[in-house]
Amino acid sequence: MPMLEKAFERVNSSASGQVNILQSDIRTAELPDAHFDIIFAAAVLHHLRDDQDWEAVFTKLYRTLKPGGSMWISDLITHDTPALSRLFNQNYADYLDALGGTEYRRNVLAYIEKEDSPRSINFQLELMKKVGFKYTEVLHKNGSFAAFGGVK
Repeated sequence: MPMLEKAFERVNSSASGQVNILQSDIRTAELPDAHFDIIFAAAVLHHLRDDQDWEAVFTKLYRTLKPGGSMWISDLITHDTPALSRLFNQNYADYLDALGGTEYRRNVLAYIEKEDSPRSINFQLELMKKVGFKYTEVLHKNGSFAAFGGVK
């Protein structure tokens, strides 16, 4: 919970409206319809497991936004093109080696393999359109990480 408290402090200090924090599994969290202006999902959605989870969560998040509200994602991604996927996976592995050595890289990549199910930007943007988002945008992409989102 310390990360949520820290996020609350940072956002609340500059927000003009009410800021609430909630710690829950997004798949089972009960959230009100048409309630939120903005949803930020930072390094969380890549934990969804299968396509049904992805679609159910994107549908839920879309439903909870007010008309004109937006959802912004900053997360680990994959790539649809096999050659790009190999290239960016190797670049990420090299980065992890430089950051913490071979054992660190092995541990991080093993954790990702076991616990994470990231999807490509293309998959996520298409899913956002499928569930109803009117506009989608890529804000930034750097290797295996990206920032993107959409407006209801």
